[in-house]
Amino acid sequence: MPQLPDLPLDGLFGQVIMDHYRNPRNRAPVASPDIHAHERNPFCGDAVTVDLKLDNDGRVVQVSVQSEGCSILQATASLMSEALLGKTLEQLLQLSGQFRDWMQGRLKSNPPELEPMQALQVVRQHPVRIKCALLPWTALEVGAQGHRQAKKFPLLPL
Repeated sequence: MPQLPDLPLDGLFGQVIMDHYRNPRNRAPVASPDIHAHERNPFCGDAVTVDLKLDNDGRVVQVSVQSEGCSILQATASLMSEALLGKTLEQLLQLSGQFRDWMQGRLKSNPPELEPMQALQVVRQHPVRIKCALLPWTALEVGAQGHRQAKKFPLLPL
């Protein structure tokens, strides 16, 4: 049974966050993912795994995000998963950078690309919780960078 959120989640934004927390999207496993990353916050135990399948043009065609932890982490992971389909690696990294800048107050308003994330604006009022919202994006960045490196320097057969 999901625990209650530890942030005040009132109104429409709270409803969106709780819906994604209670009914996370894109949790089905991806067979043979092209991008795989797992990140963990050792201080609180939050963890997230991101798996992406790319088509021949390098666009995301399948997403799986598994998360364990607080309501903010799980809602962010679910919201993020919906935003990734159809995007290229470059677009993913740009989106992630915009989200990070918005969460950390370097952007005054939410860019149009991040409109689905608007419900997470409540997190910005609780700076200690920003790391919860950033963990899925960090996993995405790590996975995308790892995929880039693997393409740049492929493993040679032994």
